Amino acid sequence: MNNNTIIPGFDEEKDDSLKIRLEKIDDVEGCIVLYLNGYIDTYNSSFFQKRVSKVVEAGYIRLIFNCGALNYVSSTGIGSFTAFLKTVKPKGGDVVLLEIQPKVYEVFQLLGFSQFFNIKDSLADSIDFFKSSGVEVKSDVFPKIFSCPICSKKLKATKAGRFRCSECKTILAIDNNGQVFLG
Repeated sequence: MNNNTIIPGFDEEKDDSLKIRLEKIDDVEGCIVLYLNGYIDTYNSSFFQKRVSKVVEAGYIRLIFNCGALNYVSSTGIGSFTAFLKTVKPKGGDVVLLEIQPKVYEVFQLLGFSQFFNIKDSLADSIDFFKSSGVEVKSDVFPKIFSCPICSKKLKATKAGRFRCSECKTILAIDNNGQVFLG
């Protein structure tokens, strides 16, 4: 199935530096996977934004960006992801970043944006996230202040997910109950 079958006119515009393949998720309403291949920088970010805007205009508000083949994102690219989040959140949607490369994740972290995005390791986890209505279960657990199990630095988690200790760079995971785990 090609992109134009899912969203008419999606492939009208192309950019060799960033290829986008769409996959509709049938069991979750308004959910789509965007497989990103290449890089996002100042020069192609408007192309990226236009393509994703077309997706959102077509009624997809639960966006899963598969970043497995995305090898670089500049701060402008991160700004694009943030803009999508601001567009879909008020409509009841959300953004999941999937299979994000360590060097790409580092840019999100350095700019302080990693906490705003749901980062998942598998497509199944991403779909489950949206099946549970796309909202992390809000509880009295978050925000949670805790100590890094490796270096004892005081850290704050605003929601369940994975993140890196700002001091020793250890990857930590925190579940919905506030339990902290390595990696």
